Amino acid sequence: MSIDTETAAKVAKLARIKVEPEALPALAQEFNTILGFIEQLNEVDVEGVEPMTSVTPMRLKRRKDGVTDGDMQDKILSNAPDAREGFFAVPKVVE
Repeated sequence: MSIDTETAAKVAKLARIKVEPEALPALAQEFNTILGFIEQLNEVDVEGVEPMTSVTPMRLKRRKDGVTDGDMQDKILSNAPDAREGFFAVPKVVE
């Protein structure tokens, strides 16, 4: 797969990144380099390789799933700049 300057411009637009027209060929080349590396990775045989979380064998730490100290609504809302009826009050953001 090869990325041309039109595709690079479209990707930049979708990512909301301003790219000057003279920089598009370099960006397209960079994308092609990345895609080439991905193609190399796809050639690696990973049959029988277990997924891992670390290069050293370890178990992820677990915590006890228990009820924590709650019932502090008044204390928490005391820090709010505006609280009404037991909730944080925020400005309307949808018109």
